[in-house]
Amino acid sequence: MGMIMMMMVMMMVWCGIHGASAATYNVGDTSGWEIGTDYSSWVSGKTFHVGDTLVFNYAGGHTVAEVNAMDYKACSAANSLTSDSSGATTITLRTAGTHFFICGVPSHCSGGMKLSVTAVQSSSDGTATTTSPSSGTPTINTTSPAARIPAVGSTTSIPSSTAAMSPSAAVTSAALLVWLKRFVW
Repeated sequence: MGMIMMMMVMMMVWCGIHGASAATYNVGDTSGWEIGTDYSSWVSGKTFHVGDTLVFNYAGGHTVAEVNAMDYKACSAANSLTSDSSGATTITLRTAGTHFFICGVPSHCSGGMKLSVTAVQSSSDGTATTTSPSSGTPTINTTSPAARIPAVGSTTSIPSSTAAMSPSAAVTSAALLVWLKRFVW
């Protein structure tokens, strides 16, 4: 009986740790960062969280530039916040809000190589908070943790190496261990 309870605790702790993992998204899935890919469709249905990673895979002759909203609309990389042309650009979404990416090569952005993603800050109660660019006030999105599960056939992965236990999972696990220690062992 004690061994079964211990295994249950271990499973609950493991689920708490891995449930709080950041996700990695391959931009454009198998198409990558390329002219002709519909990035609006690719973003549709995905919920990005602070800590998630975007991986841009592309051949030579392209760049990934993070820009502000105005430069995104104008397809201008002249004032880019960051820029890379390595062919494998990895960007971690470190703040809540909308992030804008374009290819800085002339005519590529206007040809569709532009991506805008909105990252939300997850809280321990399962809700997500994002900052509205116009007002600067937080808005609550009642996205359940299950909404982070990628669609079937998606190349999204959830790496265990970046896992961190949420505060509520840690408290729950600790309380469960105290209870088990008191009544089972």
